[in-house]
Amino acid sequence: MEEITTIGLDIAKSVFQVHAISATGTAVVRRPLKRRYIAQFFAGLKPCLIGMEACATAHHWGRELTKLGHEVRLMPPRYVKPYVKRNKNDAADAEAICEAVMRPHMRFVPIKTVDQQSILMLHRTRMLFIRQRTMTINAVRAHLAEFGIVAGVGRNGLQALLDLIRKGEKTEIPAEAYLCLSALADQVDLLKQRILDMDRRILKWHRANDLSRKLEAIPGVGPLVATALAASIPDPTVFRSGRDLSAWIGLVPKQNSSGGKEKLGGISKAGNRYLRQLLVVGALAVIKRAKLLGHSRHPWLVNLMERRSSKVVAVALANKMARVAWAMMSRNEPYRITPVLAGA
Repeated sequence: MEEITTIGLDIAKSVFQVHAISATGTAVVRRPLKRRYIAQFFAGLKPCLIGMEACATAHHWGRELTKLGHEVRLMPPRYVKPYVKRNKNDAADAEAICEAVMRPHMRFVPIKTVDQQSILMLHRTRMLFIRQRTMTINAVRAHLAEFGIVAGVGRNGLQALLDLIRKGEKTEIPAEAYLCLSALADQVDLLKQRILDMDRRILKWHRANDLSRKLEAIPGVGPLVATALAASIPDPTVFRSGRDLSAWIGLVPKQNSSGGKEKLGGISKAGNRYLRQLLVVGALAVIKRAKLLGHSRHPWLVNLMERRSSKVVAVALANKMARVAWAMMSRNEPYRITPVLAGA
């Protein structure tokens, strides 16, 4: 059997698909492989190039196969899809991965460490709890409205409803309804405590990470944004420039250009949705402060706001924040106040 040089591995929950080729491009191995035999199979091979799609469990298998001496490269699934021939199946996917990983201009995803995945899990869990709290609060308001009880928007209105539920003095609400409302009120309090606990853990990780503390110096970047950036971008050098990072986050305009005529639309929204959301929220905070301080501190933002809406300005500022973050990470430099962001 010829020596294997490149492998396309289509990962799954239980049954994986292997497509291995030699230096001449000849297919050497084409077979399914159960999960429990993965480590044994790759431990028996000489170090080679292994390509995988950057999907669920890909970072785990990337770390495990790297420990065995192999070179593992993860690729976005959308970049692998053009190499699939005819109908889609596991064997065709593995062959496409094997073909795509050898392309000279293919873009790869850095393998995240266990620590980086852990902090990102804190972020995702926090967002899940926030969505659940919003759903529970909406349920409380809707159920009480069915009995003619409403309150104003915001925290004060919600607190008034929760106090009413705990007192249990409304005779027009049946006992069964009070039971349900009490359970929902307890759930709101529990989710609030869970969110605060996640915030404390993220802040603890932020204070222990040098890069995250350095990124916090950027206007509009707090512990949440800084930790998300530090954990999501393990190797900033994979991006050729700050614009490439902004494009990966989805903050650059979509293009539909042809014949030398450039046609730019709204932002692409293709990439890391969570990072994009955090950066835009941080940019909105900077804009709010710029409105209070005026031209003395933020002339660039104020001048732009005179011509564009706040949301458009927020996206433009988020784009600049991402580029500044890339420059700091790639060059290992502290934040320097510039006229663009601070109007110095």
